[in-house]
Amino acid sequence: MTAASAAGRRPNVLVFIADQLRADHLGFGGNRTVRTPNLDALAADSMVFTAATVANPTCMPNRASLMTGRWPSAHGTRCNGITMDPQAQTLPRSLATAGYRTIGVGKLHHQNMGWEFEPQQKEEIEATAPLLLDPAAGDASARPFGPGWDRWENRDAHDERFIELPPDYYGYGHVDLVIGHGDRPGGHYVHWARERGVDPVAVGGPEHAAETYGGWDQVYQTAVPAELHPTSYVSEKAIEHLKDASGQDQPFFMFVSFPDPHHPFSPPEGYGDLYDPDELELPVGFNQDHSKSPAHVRRMIEHRGEPDPDPTMTWAATEDQYRHAAAAQYGLITLMDEHIGRILAELDEQGLAEDTIIVFTSDHGDLFGDHGLMLKHFSHYRAVTNVPLLIHLPSGEGRRSDALVSSADLAPTLLELTRTAWYRGIQGRSLLPLLQGREAAHRDALLIEEEQPFGLLGLPGPVRMRSVITAEGRLTRYFGTDMSELYDHRSDPDELDNLAGLPEHRALEHRLSEAMLVEMAALADEGTAPTAAA
Repeated sequence: MTAASAAGRRPNVLVFIADQLRADHLGFGGNRTVRTPNLDALAADSMVFTAATVANPTCMPNRASLMTGRWPSAHGTRCNGITMDPQAQTLPRSLATAGYRTIGVGKLHHQNMGWEFEPQQKEEIEATAPLLLDPAAGDASARPFGPGWDRWENRDAHDERFIELPPDYYGYGHVDLVIGHGDRPGGHYVHWARERGVDPVAVGGPEHAAETYGGWDQVYQTAVPAELHPTSYVSEKAIEHLKDASGQDQPFFMFVSFPDPHHPFSPPEGYGDLYDPDELELPVGFNQDHSKSPAHVRRMIEHRGEPDPDPTMTWAATEDQYRHAAAAQYGLITLMDEHIGRILAELDEQGLAEDTIIVFTSDHGDLFGDHGLMLKHFSHYRAVTNVPLLIHLPSGEGRRSDALVSSADLAPTLLELTRTAWYRGIQGRSLLPLLQGREAAHRDALLIEEEQPFGLLGLPGPVRMRSVITAEGRLTRYFGTDMSELYDHRSDPDELDNLAGLPEHRALEHRLSEAMLVEMAALADEGTAPTAAA
């Protein structure tokens, strides 16, 4: 129990989220190279969930799951490019109704940033699902919103002028916005940096980089100085809000969202050379035999060293490409850790630490060399689905849990911790029994969803993937194809041997298929209540 709750006042909530950060790229996640002393110290006094798993391993869908406590098939943001329903019930909206000041700082990505489909993706969509590209076709559910309702996070519009977000933006009363990733994202950050003498649009990017790596254009040392980096903006704004919160009776909920360490991996001077690429170990399965892997994975391995034309898509890297990318990403992680340390120091300085619940997580992971692959999409290996998750209660102690928990569990957990009413349709399960030590297990099976309107070589679109994870293993089905993946976690925890379709493993596949069916049925949307018998 916090000091605030003991006095009858609801506790503050401070949520840190990193972008595209896998669980084991942190010191407290077991990484022996990257330096994250501030997060490690926080983890030592927190409950660390080692098996935290995404509802969807993609930005917009899983961010919406974090906010709603619902899986993408229920909240509707099934893939990137589908703007979240602005009228959806969310964690910050519920807290605002309960009397909280709700603040969003950094990358939200609840609406589209304005990126277009790659030419080959658009061509495939036109051939397989043309209605997706026909604005006259409309959707099955009409949205009665005015013009521009889905353009509040449009990158180009924010570059042209400062755009203040509307009140009650997905439940936030105030937003300091970052749009995109790397060293030159958009949003309110751009105007902040320009006021301080640097235009990230003009000096950011590989074409202006202080140092570049010829093996991949997503790896370079930015010319944007560290003090004007997007990470610095996020921490400065968060600290400003903590100063404002000091002495106020009204509790706050603050969502502090760093756009890093998502690619491009572009650390500023002082962080670009913290780690030596030659000293980094190759990750699990980097050179594994993929003869039994799905066709699209084998295709990537056959073209090792060739990034996908879409810079966000999975591809197979060489050892040199992996090492340079990892060294740059580690620099970004250390930079983020330093700024989290500054925010936590301010929380303590303002006398708020004893009344504040602190969360750290990420929206999804990154393959980052595991199985020879990089980035995300079309793969549910642990590196991309397992995310860091710690929850710090001021009165709690440092513990670890290997319970199977989901990103969708965070919203109901925080609602319960703040004594805020739940809303109908929440699918996640509160972690409070684990936090209080009353239970050790949480669920027997967990479902991961992924959908894409396009595919890639070896996997035709549109793509609908579902994975189920249990203590026994993982089963992934690519619906609409005859492809599947089956891994026995008891004998193969690193998922190096796909057992799908092998007669001797039919019993395991059957058990996991049953678990998948049960979990998919359980996620049918129950957010609308009946008002009469008929």
